[in-house]
Amino acid sequence: MVLTHRAFLQPFLFILCAAAAFFTTGCTGFDILNAPVSSVGYTRHVDIPYGNIPRQKLDIYQPRGAEPNAPVVIFFYGGEWSAGEKGNYRFAGEALSSEGFIAVLPDYRLYPHVTFPAFVEDAAKSVRWVHDNIARFGGDPSRIYLMGHSAGAQIAVLLSLDPHYLADVGLNRNMIRATAGLSGPYDFLPYGDDRLVFNMKATDKAPPDAMEPIHFADGHAPPMLFIQGGKDQVVDPSNATEMQQKICKAGGYAKAIIYPDMAHEGIVIALASPWRWLAPVLKDSAEFFREH
Repeated sequence: MVLTHRAFLQPFLFILCAAAAFFTTGCTGFDILNAPVSSVGYTRHVDIPYGNIPRQKLDIYQPRGAEPNAPVVIFFYGGEWSAGEKGNYRFAGEALSSEGFIAVLPDYRLYPHVTFPAFVEDAAKSVRWVHDNIARFGGDPSRIYLMGHSAGAQIAVLLSLDPHYLADVGLNRNMIRATAGLSGPYDFLPYGDDRLVFNMKATDKAPPDAMEPIHFADGHAPPMLFIQGGKDQVVDPSNATEMQQKICKAGGYAKAIIYPDMAHEGIVIALASPWRWLAPVLKDSAEFFREH
């Protein structure tokens, strides 16, 4: 079980800014992560609507010289369902495109403007748009993978396990080739104001089953990879191992990787080119997708 708290992003940004203080001022953590990102290896298509609401837009990172009918990874960022924007994650789009994937980064509606399950429903709409339109950008609609970090991992994994979200947009979850969750909460009790995101009261002893991916673990979902840091103090690493075990026990295929010395934020930081030495997150994820 995991206790989440809204403060986790602030130390993440502070640490990165402190590390960069020798050569920059006025930085944010995302400035540092995105500073080395160039557009040499890909073409970026920005703010493409996948729905009629302002937050329902996505960016596409199309590798230059990619193989015809390239595989596609839809990446959902984290931020405790209340923060985040796709433009801050150019480093993730660049990372995936450097491995030959067409990367798609959607925005989705956030708390307090919406509560669960609106952001998962937005994610499902973005998958539908990619399925219907990615061929125009050189992508293969039969090779779509999902990936997410933290809250984004909960979204990606829930889309893969609870079939009604994709069914509601006219898709079968079997159209997802595989899913990778990074530092994701899958069996968790929200902490403090996070309870409001899921329409919970302060006195509630247990969260609704619908918000916890572990309740939908079965043997019929796409292959799944769970990556977690052994020193994660935001999301307990048991989220990854227990999800993997439950899926495999049900007859499905899942793999868990725990990097012993990594914390919650480090897993996504390791996607950025200057920090890939921290852990082989990109390599392990890309290899898993290629296997499926």
